[in-house]
Amino acid sequence: MLIAEKLIAKAPPLKATLRNKEIGQVKVLLVGGGGREHALGWKIAQSPELSKLYLAPGSAGLNRLGEKLSFGDGELQAIAGFAAENAVDLVVVGPEAPLAAGLADLLAAKNVPCFGPSKAAAQLESSKSFMKDVASEAGAPTARFGRFTEIAPAKAFLRNETAPYVIKADGLAAGKGVVIAETLKDADAAVEDMLGGRFGAASAAIVIEEFMRGEEASFFAITDGETILPLIDAQDHKRAYDGDQGPNTGGMGAYSPAPVFTDKVRERTMKEIIEPVVAEMKKRGTPYTGVLYAGLMIENEQPRLVEFNARFGDPECQILMRRLKSDLLPVLYKAATGKLKGATLDWSDEAAALVVMAADGYPGAYKKGSEIKGVEAANALPGVVVFQAGVKEENGRLLANGGRVLNVTAMGKDIREAVERAYAGVEAIDWPEGFYRKDIGWRALERDA
Repeated sequence: MLIAEKLIAKAPPLKATLRNKEIGQVKVLLVGGGGREHALGWKIAQSPELSKLYLAPGSAGLNRLGEKLSFGDGELQAIAGFAAENAVDLVVVGPEAPLAAGLADLLAAKNVPCFGPSKAAAQLESSKSFMKDVASEAGAPTARFGRFTEIAPAKAFLRNETAPYVIKADGLAAGKGVVIAETLKDADAAVEDMLGGRFGAASAAIVIEEFMRGEEASFFAITDGETILPLIDAQDHKRAYDGDQGPNTGGMGAYSPAPVFTDKVRERTMKEIIEPVVAEMKKRGTPYTGVLYAGLMIENEQPRLVEFNARFGDPECQILMRRLKSDLLPVLYKAATGKLKGATLDWSDEAAALVVMAADGYPGAYKKGSEIKGVEAANALPGVVVFQAGVKEENGRLLANGGRVLNVTAMGKDIREAVERAYAGVEAIDWPEGFYRKDIGWRALERDA
């Protein structure tokens, strides 16, 4: 049995109805090829509604679930043209870059439903200053900030703030465009570095924010621009090394639920952040459709908005898909077509945890091409599913082909058991050229101690 077949076998299909299509008649094109997209494809492939899954560009893991196309996630015209010519019922966009570049708009022009926001709405992620303006207009609690395109005014602003200092590239920087500087000297250096072209066009402008204290968590909601379907929460680990040390990364692990995200925090997040922002986007004439990911800082059960992402998080998506019991496909379609009202999703009461296995050197320079063994052995363990991110397959061998390479996920009766199972999966994998954090879930486990 192939690895992907084993993964699907762990989650039996659920009955669902998608518009007036017969069961098994829906064509989906999934854009992206990382661990997040492997998890989305894994979940979509379980749907009895699905007749065909196309992949642009696909990956070693995804290619066992659907048909790999000849173009990648950056070839927007090719994606839109293929979707229209092949009567694709729904395009699901995983990464942020195609959304920021306007893929949803191209698809709308061809009357192809897209799960993901328009270019204008995707600015909630692609422009930190735009997000801050929207949050301010909506009255959503967030950090005070300043936007700068020149070094001198930025440094002057810093001198009215207190350490630590938060400096962000205004645009998309693959999760690496944030510096938290402990000293004014380091903050000045970060300003010079970013405005000096560190992230190209993404840091042509920067945002300097007040440092918010508390505990971070992530919350997700699906919306069709008006109706909002709240999902669940998660907590990830951004720093590269144990003890939350080292440089920021795209995420080295995650778990759900996050104990800091209480029912009161959930209610306040919806009422004070998600609902007013969705309303503000509609008011501006740029309604937001898709999944809205709110990064939060929580202190004394008061959530404050750190950032929005215009797509599922990576690695949070992977554990959300593990906890999701319902068929995802009908909900994605309803959101994309403005018919989300009345939709529901059911979630497992079990906890989920994820450990990222990354290439030595990540998030800096790293080598590609080292062989990975033991993924099938890990998948055979209780509760474990391994999603592949930066991996390629060559002559039947799995080879590392990126920075974050494997996402080892596990379910358990509580976070402790889920974490233990995830690490058992990691131990089953033979990849000497990789590394991983050994303290995933430490905040939750400390609360439980």
